[in-house]
Amino acid sequence: MEDFLYNFANFESLAQVWPLLLKGFWMTLLLGGATVLGGAGLGIIIASVHALGLRWLNPLLIVWVDFFRSFPPIVLLLFIYYGLPALGIELPAFAAAVIGLSLNSSGYYGEIFRAGIESVPKGQTEAARSTGLSPIQAIIWIVLPQAIKNVIPPLTTNTLEVIKST
Repeated sequence: MEDFLYNFANFESLAQVWPLLLKGFWMTLLLGGATVLGGAGLGIIIASVHALGLRWLNPLLIVWVDFFRSFPPIVLLLFIYYGLPALGIELPAFAAAVIGLSLNSSGYYGEIFRAGIESVPKGQTEAARSTGLSPIQAIIWIVLPQAIKNVIPPLTTNTLEVIKST
């Protein structure tokens, strides 16, 4: 029992390490918040453009989503932080982490939002269009609010995954 208390309940060690743990906690919150905003923002853009039905653009969106969903985040982070300087692009560590994790999570968020948009009945879009809204306005003002309501559980799960990956 003494070994357990010495190794795992050593309050002197905890007092010394506490500032580092607190600093790591705040960095996780900051990085997680920035990554969620970046990934979700890109995901909404991807899903909204996909919903417009531009046949020439949809294959590019599918490639984007599949590429960043299948690419391991650590490899993407290493490529951005260590590979881009070879091309003359140097980024601070925090910016590289936000960009890498946002690109990775944008694929997941894009698919979640796309599924949400497809869950909204077509009649909603048609009704919005009949009132004089443009296709983009119909998506932004009518379809997206209903779609986001439909996908709150997977959004929550993915957001927790993003926070854990930071």
